[in-house]
Amino acid sequence: MATVQTPPVVAEHRPASIAADFIRVRATSAAICEPLATEDFVVQSMPDCSPAKWHLAHTSWFFEQFILKPHAPGYSRFQEQFEFLFNSYYQTVGPMHQRPLRGLLTRPTVAEVMAYRAHVNEHMQSLLDASGDENIAALVTLGLNHEQQHQELMLTDLKHLLSCNPLHPAYRPAAHAPAVRAIEPRISPLRFVGFDGGIREIGATGAAFCFDNELPRHRTLIEPYALADRLVTNAEYLEFIRDGGYKRADLWLSDGWTTVSTEAWSHPLYWTDSLDAEFTLAGQQALNPTAPVCHVSYYEADAFARWAGARLPTEAEWELAAEKLPIAGNLCTDRLDKASLHPMPAGNGSGLRQMYGDVWEWTASPYIAYPRYAPPPGALGEYNGKFMCNQWVLRGGSCVTPTDHIRASYRNFFYPQARWQFMGVRLARSV
Repeated sequence: MATVQTPPVVAEHRPASIAADFIRVRATSAAICEPLATEDFVVQSMPDCSPAKWHLAHTSWFFEQFILKPHAPGYSRFQEQFEFLFNSYYQTVGPMHQRPLRGLLTRPTVAEVMAYRAHVNEHMQSLLDASGDENIAALVTLGLNHEQQHQELMLTDLKHLLSCNPLHPAYRPAAHAPAVRAIEPRISPLRFVGFDGGIREIGATGAAFCFDNELPRHRTLIEPYALADRLVTNAEYLEFIRDGGYKRADLWLSDGWTTVSTEAWSHPLYWTDSLDAEFTLAGQQALNPTAPVCHVSYYEADAFARWAGARLPTEAEWELAAEKLPIAGNLCTDRLDKASLHPMPAGNGSGLRQMYGDVWEWTASPYIAYPRYAPPPGALGEYNGKFMCNQWVLRGGSCVTPTDHIRASYRNFFYPQARWQFMGVRLARSV
């Protein structure tokens, strides 16, 4: 059996509170599925997406594989074949079903997956009630943060799936969703907030939970810079389109221009060709000019920045600007009926806004290891480190990121052509 390296225990997730956290996070995954019909659980709309049923099973597999099997005496698997079906990419655990073929798994049924979740929940709760082991608490904390990542993926994957239907069905009817797409008549002009340069430290301190890719904290040299006080809006991105932004090779990185040409992109994902509406989790909606542009790739974000006479921030610049700001914004709460599930306008104000929530912000930084980084030994060492190639860092969370999941040091990462996540643009300048 593959060895499991226990992550460090952090104060806010001691055994006394972890059982309540477990119940809460697992319940949120179930709540995300409440609006779904059975058919919605099974279909896979593209290789990058996974069916909702697979997300529910894989997050249960994680607790079973890394906590129940090694730490719960006498535990028996719910179904031995699930070890193969619902492994994602942990080669040290064993082989797995191919990712692009997850949508072909009509069996096990949705009912069987729900029974699997109930089985894992029952045994996990028994283990947590009986154990005060801080190492188990640390593993559960990792598992809960892993599940929160999949909660975000469930919503973005469902959005992509429903967008492929010509009837434009809503995940959640607009009548039941908060009024997040009300058109604001105006928004303050884009302004830049300056920051000093110098030798500064970035990365997590290790005093609270973090993923291994946020460590170690280290020094980095920063030149003076400025960040835009808010995200780029749909109206501003429309100006880029109407100025021929998708037709000017001089604005694009070489790989970006190849992608635009090959894929025939002419606007962000989910926009209509008429440029006046977009598909949302509430169905087709009028395009709000003052809301942040979203579902753009790194290539599009970079091209827009060039067109605007600016650039994308580095991840160090972003983190240093955000580290003292409160973690508040248009994020996703456990009460899904209170969550917007769509980017909202910044409104008018001063200082940096929308640093957390609304959209993940592309940075100019490749996803690579921090100085002195080493992945943990064992199976969990495959969690982040082996993906540090050919991807780019995004910061800040989105409207479908759980509120208690994000922090200034959080490093998300995707391939530069990816668009189906809530990805947007904040401009930067050198000063």
